[in-house]
Amino acid sequence: MKKEQPDQRIRPELPKDPFGDFQYRQALAEEMLPMIGRIYRDNVHLLLYGKPLVNLSVSEIMNAHRFVRETENNELSEFETYQVIVALSQLELGPAEIDIGIIAAAYLFEDKGLSIDDFVKESVNDLIGTKGSILEKAQDVVLYGFGRIGRLLTRMLIEDSGGGDNLRLRAIVVRKAVEGDLIKRANLMRTDSVHGPFKGTIRVVEEEDKLIINGNEVKVIYASNPSDIDYTEYGINNALLIDNTGVWRNKEGLGTHLNCNGISKVLLTAPAKEGIKNIVHGINNEIIEDDSILGAASCTTNAIVPTLKVLNDEFSIVAGHIESVHSYTNDQNLIDNFHKKERRGRSAALNMVITETGAGKAVGQVLPELIGKLTANAVRVPTPNVSLAIMNLQLGRDITVEEVNDFLRQKAFHSDLKEQIGFTNSPEVVSTDFVGDRHAGIIDSAATLVNGDKCVLYVWYDNEYGYTAQLLGLAKEMVGLTYKRYPNFSETS
Repeated sequence: MKKEQPDQRIRPELPKDPFGDFQYRQALAEEMLPMIGRIYRDNVHLLLYGKPLVNLSVSEIMNAHRFVRETENNELSEFETYQVIVALSQLELGPAEIDIGIIAAAYLFEDKGLSIDDFVKESVNDLIGTKGSILEKAQDVVLYGFGRIGRLLTRMLIEDSGGGDNLRLRAIVVRKAVEGDLIKRANLMRTDSVHGPFKGTIRVVEEEDKLIINGNEVKVIYASNPSDIDYTEYGINNALLIDNTGVWRNKEGLGTHLNCNGISKVLLTAPAKEGIKNIVHGINNEIIEDDSILGAASCTTNAIVPTLKVLNDEFSIVAGHIESVHSYTNDQNLIDNFHKKERRGRSAALNMVITETGAGKAVGQVLPELIGKLTANAVRVPTPNVSLAIMNLQLGRDITVEEVNDFLRQKAFHSDLKEQIGFTNSPEVVSTDFVGDRHAGIIDSAATLVNGDKCVLYVWYDNEYGYTAQLLGLAKEMVGLTYKRYPNFSETS
């Protein structure tokens, strides 16, 4: 039985003034933090409508609740989610991802005659009493390269280390540039002009070429090419190597990594060639078999494919064009200089630069049903991060703005793709508002245009951070570190 208002909760007498109410909710958020951390170290990841709660501050937790209330138009607050977290903290749970927002909302609107404790138990019933780890032992990870994506991957791997029995970053491979190389790289890790400082500690052990990051010992290996390295000499075995240099994209080049002792699988942080499968995490994971090498496609492909898939499944895409308004990249020139590609030699900081993108063709590799239906191009613009995909689509039938936005909002909050598809209904957002957003792409519903069967969608994406989150998800998939997701009920009101 559905309820029009969430009247199942029993609220204490709340202060009548806004400041008092804020302080009350703030106190609840403060009490959540140690419980979230303790549960996380037992390999249980708590989410709020797809947003990870671990390592968030009190204000960030409160803002996450506010965003859900404004976007979902429900009354979800810290009071409801606090009760769910308390109930979960009293259970002995196995490794999983648990969305406390979905559980709390379901309890508010579904009358099952249960207490909150019993409702939570019912929602995670088969998880109770299964405490342990998914992997038999921690999975060794090696980063080959330490540029923009490599450093963000390092942040995410360290932050996602849990109880220490998941993915474990063991080494970073780079070419030695100058004296004091290690200190310079550590400083680039500590500070970031776009993403801000690293929320943790980094200690440099120069005499051992080692970084100790939040207690994780990470060896820095200096080498000119992959074949020079025997990883077993550093105690690294059966490792997943993530190549973020972009130097090699074919089987021959990437296969060099596999010939090294200690490496068993390779993930490329770019579109792969020569029959290597390109995976958009969450979309075509099912084609992964015993592949020793996989590509993660491009940031743009990852941003647009989830939205294209759900739209095509529901409305059938007849044809379309994707225009990527993309932040400038490291291969462009700061001032005018020679460049082997057309237009890219002109100053990235001063110009909008039309260039090609392979995203249109790449969509067909991931979603074969869209082969030949899409074209794509890109414009590089003078911003350092966050890009925008403009999707001009012809659908299989007439639709309305309300219909397509409601559909995408539902997918963003209640589907298996809520980690990939984000959603905002604010008419005031701009690109910098999405710095650090982990979604592959975020629907700007206030900008949606519809005319009959023609639809124009604006999809924001942090081309660094959102893409890196996709990489991390794919890395986990490659080594079998796949968490069960709870609750099992897929849609709530």
